[in-house]
Amino acid sequence: MISVYRIPLSTNVERVAIAAGLKGVEIDWVDVDPADRSPIRAVSGQDLVPVLVSDGEIVFDSPRVLAWLEERHPEPALWPRDPARRAEADVFVEWFNRVWKGPPNEIAAELEKPAPDGAVVEELGARMVAWLDLFDGLLAGRDFLLGELGVADIVAFPFLKYGVFGLPEGDDELFHKVLVDWLPIGESHARLGAWVERVDALPRA
Repeated sequence: MISVYRIPLSTNVERVAIAAGLKGVEIDWVDVDPADRSPIRAVSGQDLVPVLVSDGEIVFDSPRVLAWLEERHPEPALWPRDPARRAEADVFVEWFNRVWKGPPNEIAAELEKPAPDGAVVEELGARMVAWLDLFDGLLAGRDFLLGELGVADIVAFPFLKYGVFGLPEGDDELFHKVLVDWLPIGESHARLGAWVERVDALPRA
């Protein structure tokens, strides 16, 4: 049995839920109160979810968990088999996690300050808005970000979906509100909006 520690509504956890759902992998979810992350810390030595536990093996950081699932449950594949296309997928994942996620996290941090700098928020938000053209362009003539359904879609969807669906009931996470505010996915990015709907229809573990 594979256990995964999660916090409700976590974007990084949804990545794992989609990947496991596609692969037909059963997950024993362990829900953790975001106000008390001591169970996560006790098992992994850090505070972030998801944390996968299987036969004494502990894996955290969602891209690493996805890679773990891919290695042990290779079908259907999340990464392309062709080495060049696999490298392209790795570049996208690295860019999304290290570059794209920067501005929304920085906006949330700025808004939590006693006196947020509106100019900083606007500059970071404008960067997020500009990148919508990039995602929409990737979908020109194809259904998924890199052609076939794969890791790029799974990595990006839980974040970009907020630009289409807004905040779900009970979601008061500031980071998610930032995503809603700065991802105006409308008619000008119709391909991206259709992609969100397409990926949302995928199964979840």
